Order: sequence, then structure tokens, then C-alpha cells
Amino acid sequence: MYAIVKAGGHQEKVEVGDKITVNRLDAANGDTVEFPVILLVDGDKVTVNAKDLAKVSAKGEVVADDAKGPKIRIQKFKNKTGVARRKGHRQKLTTVKITSIA
Repeated sequence: MYAIVKAGGHQEKVEVGDKITVNRLDAANGDTVEFPVILLVDGDKVTVNAKDLAKVSAKGEVVADDAKGPKIRIQKFKNKTGVARRKGHRQKLTTVKITSIA
């Protein structure tokens, strides 16, 4: 059984025991978080009805609340003017282990 959940502005495919990395959540290590389910697949049975999915949620435990994404380098350059700018960014992330889908 797996589910598609909405997590941090993105959709993720999760199963019980999976670790997912999402945008920073307001939770500490060991806290329990809950994600709304968009689609539920249990064998041949696929659930997409909003009334049925309102009863289902995916619960997970925060494993790491201080993870960072890869370094992204941004460089701007304007020819013949001497203007050059370099900037970097690392997105703050949270790692969550899915404990149940019910």
C-alpha cells in the first residue's frame, strides 16, 4: 500500500518505513507530523474520492530537522559594464520517516 501525500508544497509518494525529505517543517527531532493524503493505492483498489480521503492521513516521525539541500550557485553578469555578482543558496530541509498510513 502506498499513498501520494502533500508535504511542504510538494507531492510525495510514500509507503510505511520510507524516509522523505521535505521543506523545513516547524517540528523538532522525534515529533510526530501528519500529512494529508491526495491518493491512496491498496493493491488493485485506488481511492481518489475526497470524502474517503478526508478520513485517511499519513503520520511520520521527524528524524532530522536540520538537514540542508545542495548548494545552488547563482551568477549574474552584464557584459561591458564590469557588473558581476555571485550568490549561493542552500535550502533548509526536514527528514521524516513515515510510520503509518491510516
